[in-house]
Amino acid sequence: MSSQFDSALFLKSVSSSSGVYRMYDAEDVVIYVGKAKDLKKRLSSYFRKNLPHIKTQALVSHIANIDVTLTHSETDALILENDYIKQYMPRYNVLLRDDKSYPYILLSHHKHPRLAYHRGPKRDKGTYFGPYPNGGAVRESLHLLQKIFPIRQCDDLYYKSRSRPCLQYQIGRCSAPCVDKVSEADYGAQVKLASLFLKGKNQQVMTELVDKMEASAQSLEYELAASYRDQISALRRVAEQQEISNTSGDMDVIGAHYASGVACFHLLFIRDGKVFGSRSYYPSIPAQTDLDEVLSAFMIQFYLNADSHRTLPKEILLSHSFDDHTQLEQAIQTALNKKVEIKTKVRSERANFLRLAVTNAKNAVNTHLSHKNTVEQRFLLLEEALEMGTKIQRMECFDISHTMGESTVASCVVFNREGPNKADYRRYNINGITPGDDYAAMKQAITRRFDKIDKTGKIPDILFIDGGIGQLRIAQKIVDEKFANIDIAPMLIGIAKGEGRKPGLETLIYGENEVSFSLAADSGALHLIQHIRDESHRFAITGHRNKRQKTRNTSTLESIAGVGPKRRKALLQYLGGIQEVKGASVTELAKVPGISLEMAQTIHDSLRG
Repeated sequence: MSSQFDSALFLKSVSSSSGVYRMYDAEDVVIYVGKAKDLKKRLSSYFRKNLPHIKTQALVSHIANIDVTLTHSETDALILENDYIKQYMPRYNVLLRDDKSYPYILLSHHKHPRLAYHRGPKRDKGTYFGPYPNGGAVRESLHLLQKIFPIRQCDDLYYKSRSRPCLQYQIGRCSAPCVDKVSEADYGAQVKLASLFLKGKNQQVMTELVDKMEASAQSLEYELAASYRDQISALRRVAEQQEISNTSGDMDVIGAHYASGVACFHLLFIRDGKVFGSRSYYPSIPAQTDLDEVLSAFMIQFYLNADSHRTLPKEILLSHSFDDHTQLEQAIQTALNKKVEIKTKVRSERANFLRLAVTNAKNAVNTHLSHKNTVEQRFLLLEEALEMGTKIQRMECFDISHTMGESTVASCVVFNREGPNKADYRRYNINGITPGDDYAAMKQAITRRFDKIDKTGKIPDILFIDGGIGQLRIAQKIVDEKFANIDIAPMLIGIAKGEGRKPGLETLIYGENEVSFSLAADSGALHLIQHIRDESHRFAITGHRNKRQKTRNTSTLESIAGVGPKRRKALLQYLGGIQEVKGASVTELAKVPGISLEMAQTIHDSLRG
């Protein structure tokens, strides 16, 4: 028990009302937030002589102060508790780090409506379909819709600036309403069908298309009938791939699994009877937390998150019950003005969905634990191979990427005992060197990485250099200089490619004494080194390609006098990209806001000079 906190004196003044309590450590940091129907009773339970849980013992040992807030009801306490957890993110609470809003498909209310990806507040006028579990599910759906319904997906700036049909019209994926290639009635009919399809009414869409095909054939409009036939065929292929629920309505189906300190909640999103997709959530869980607390914390934080812009379903199916589920239903109704039923015992099709969600949750946890164990085992083998007396907590690897010296980028990737630590990855744009000089690039990257390092900074135990002895020497020289007045320094190891660049034939070189060594091709230690090397290579190439593409996209416009950032942006937005700008006539260029006829002529001549 904390010697800094007088629990007996504190408990004398605590009310027996419902409310929320915040526990602080000696540094005045909130370490736990809880709620209670009876604050005095709940808080007294923390200061008994024989605490049952290790987690509670650890929490109590750090308490320096407790602050309480009274509420009118348990429901109000639950809402306030959720707000405090989001505000303070206390380390002894189960935390769901999911602040992203959910994406939708927007069918706009324009004269010629467009289908678009939408995330965030629903400010645009139109009909929203979703939520989808992630951006990939939306993009996949939009891609499918484009194949079936020739409705525009371009943004308004692009749509308004067209004077001729774009490529989407040429390949049959848009009916080009921008240049009146389709009547308003026909376009409206396709919009109506797309809306029905997004609502899950595939059979109704199919029936209408069959009727249109037959009517066209009877009118001897065989070309139009053939286009409807192709549309029906595309729709049938898509319908076969989609999982449709016989149960109408909206549901979230949640399978939970918790083992060895890892929890996964796998959600199936069902809207209008259609499975929109699925998504897994992995809350951060303090050690020795019981299942009921994990379930309660996840459900409260997930469903009371008004910032996520989700459409709440009428039903939530959950694989396990938890104590606060009745209060959560009431809290949702109070906070979000929405009536929701949480069910844990269901039959038939609903039970099948629940089994599927649980299977996915179990598989995700087992995969995570397996990966964790594999990485830990490889770290132990590497420590043994390098005869290190201490544990490796952090490793970094540097790589250089360029094409014939163009757009040089250095990457630094970081691994800890759980594998890649992507939050600490860094890229360095290399400037002011002779193109293609990898030694100078490595020198600049390592210098920038350790320029202001001190003993309190993030110092890697091992620093891998993806390259031969030359780059390793450069890196070792910089590290020796930067760590001259620091007690600890990273061990440098170069990774030289083997014969034919084949994996397993790499030569490893110690930076300090330049002694070469190798590891067996089937060694777990070598596999870990290959993993960090390959990850650094991938990260460097991605950064280099992005930089090169950006340079090539803008360099031709940047060289034109009078075309600054605003005009470049307007040209690229209105015309759809650098290739369209290059192919545009003087008249088309002059239609872009901010581009006079004289400037249009200058741009036209410069791009063809």
